[in-house]
Amino acid sequence: KKKMSEATKPLVCIVLGMAGSGKTTLLQRLNLHLEEKNKNGYYINLDPAVTQVPFGANIDIRDTVDYKEVMKQYGLGPNGGIMTSLNLFTTRFDQVIDLIDSKSNQNGGLDYVFIDTPGQIEIFTWSASGQIITESLASEFPTCLLYVIDTPRTTSPTTFMSNMLHACSILYRTKVPMVLVFNKTDVVSPDFATEWMKDFEAFQSALDQSDTESYTTSLNRSLSLVLDEFYNTLSYVGVSAATGDGMDKLFESLKAAEDEFERDYLPDLNARREAIAEQIKKAKEIGLAKLMKDVKLTAEEDDKK
Repeated sequence: KKKMSEATKPLVCIVLGMAGSGKTTLLQRLNLHLEEKNKNGYYINLDPAVTQVPFGANIDIRDTVDYKEVMKQYGLGPNGGIMTSLNLFTTRFDQVIDLIDSKSNQNGGLDYVFIDTPGQIEIFTWSASGQIITESLASEFPTCLLYVIDTPRTTSPTTFMSNMLHACSILYRTKVPMVLVFNKTDVVSPDFATEWMKDFEAFQSALDQSDTESYTTSLNRSLSLVLDEFYNTLSYVGVSAATGDGMDKLFESLKAAEDEFERDYLPDLNARREAIAEQIKKAKEIGLAKLMKDVKLTAEEDDKK
């Protein structure tokens, strides 16, 4: 295989965000935008519990794993069912990589691959399966993260800081470029958020407007200093998935993220490639072994009944 920098490969964008931030609606808008620009997109749904996928997924986890059946078979709740379904799908994720690679080598190729993740963000970002999927993709294709933020719900300094901390932790865990996407700009302008990121004193003034100097307010003041460097290295854009406003700027940010991946992340990735491959292999073996053990125990229990 050619090295990534020597071959034309699609940019893989993993879409993350809190429940209700508008990830799925944004993917639908991205699909429409690419069609208007005569660009080729490929869409993957990794949320096994979603009822409808409006963007027309090329690969859908629901075609492979029955979320409700997993809950029933393993006696799990909703979150446990989603995580187990994702774990099961991850054991065959190498087939997903092959499908993307095959499609990108066909006539016309692919320009972008967009991946929708579960609404329960921690299921993907803090699980072994999420790490395996991210590193597997980054090992084969230029990869970035789209962290979608619900702008109307982020007008509070405390909520804003919570979102920034989450984004920061994800960035340093995944080690791939990230673009902050302030969604729903048709409802609330993200100007307040961009000002807080650019001007430390503006955020301090917003905190001063709170009624009391609580522990949370004091903590937010300290954290805003800590995250100042994080803001300086981060790309962010305001969009409206409902109206399509800001889509051109979003794709400009994606191009910058792809360049950043090639320039800053790829050399480190190549240096760690063997270690990452071994880590992915071990994680798959452990996950598959645990899965087979669970299946065996379930079968034995059924036999006893």
